[in-house]
Amino acid sequence: MASLTHRHLGLRGPSPAAGAGWAARTILTTAVLVATSAFAADTLDPNALKRLVHQDCGSCHGLSLKGGLGPDLRAETLDHYDPEVLTGVILDGIPDTAMPPWRPLISEEEAEWIARYLLDTEAR
Repeated sequence: MASLTHRHLGLRGPSPAAGAGWAARTILTTAVLVATSAFAADTLDPNALKRLVHQDCGSCHGLSLKGGLGPDLRAETLDHYDPEVLTGVILDGIPDTAMPPWRPLISEEEAEWIARYLLDTEAR
């Protein structure tokens, strides 16, 4: 832990007390932190997901989601889709189009939340 405190203080390299296993402990600690924070499906963060929709999705679908490179994502234009269909599109993308698969970056639960958010006329 001394090495993490040392690094968080803005100092470079391991602290003098870090010892020989510093690199291995740092890698393991980083892996555990990433796994517990980024992949914790039971703790959805609605604010982070809204930001993702409006910034990342908005970069192609327009910041107001009215369309751009990608189609309009407002609820009134998506109301004929089931949430499961939208979830699949979010996770797996659309082949031969600019719509990428988000499965490597978000969980199925997060994709379901986004699909329901897009379909909710009062959510935005």
